[in-house]
Amino acid sequence: MDAALLEARVTAAFRDRALLQDSQTRSAVLLALAALDRGDLRVAEKRDGAWVTQAWVKEAILLFFALAEMRVMEVGPFEFHDKVPLKKDLAAAGVRLVPPGVIRYGAHVEAGAVVMPGYVNIGARVGSGTMVDTWATVGSCAQVGRNVHLSGGVGLGGVLEPPSALPVIVEDGAFIGSRSVVVEGVVVEEEAVLGANVVLTATTRIIDVTGEAPREFRGRVPARSVVIPGSVPRAFPAGSYGVPCALIIGQRSASTDRKTSLERALRDFGVSA
Repeated sequence: MDAALLEARVTAAFRDRALLQDSQTRSAVLLALAALDRGDLRVAEKRDGAWVTQAWVKEAILLFFALAEMRVMEVGPFEFHDKVPLKKDLAAAGVRLVPPGVIRYGAHVEAGAVVMPGYVNIGARVGSGTMVDTWATVGSCAQVGRNVHLSGGVGLGGVLEPPSALPVIVEDGAFIGSRSVVVEGVVVEEEAVLGANVVLTATTRIIDVTGEAPREFRGRVPARSVVIPGSVPRAFPAGSYGVPCALIIGQRSASTDRKTSLERALRDFGVSA
């Protein structure tokens, strides 16, 4: 079944769940999930410099939840009770998964990626050379590029609904510091560095303070930016208080390779990792 037919059947079934009674429609949903798991499909992709969400792929995930039944899954001494099975054939895929890390079926992890005891949810994609460090979470449909480092305790939020919404994006070569949180479809562009405890939502003010006047972004961290947590004053009836924001305090050097540039950024700007 080609992608166009899969999309047509999934889209129709998402609008009318009664169509799930049809065997060909159910097969289309399962084939879409299998293609997502293999990496032949993805929830979002970059086209002409902009990220585009494939809503029908998210719809297939939501329909899969409707079709799947709860069951007990035993893995050695561990027992799970869920609808979505765990990803299999990791050795053949060239993926290192350290126990008790979890990669769910329907997530695609490229060869050469390492997942420590973290979590990669359905619909997510993790590029080769990327490290998902201890207790880091890659939420539903998040797209993580190649040679990214997600430090311990990082949280990339899941954006499964509405299907048209952009998921969290972390582009190639980025570094996300410990306990940082990125949610609501925020895009962290190539080789950006987030220091420890940076929290980014769709409405978080991301302020570039490197020039004579501040420049403000929302929902996007520019490429190669070095970012730390900050605050801005805001007046409330009870007084003025600091509201969290993120501060761009510098840029990674384009003249050095990624590893050297990252080390230099962390050292020169005093960014906690």
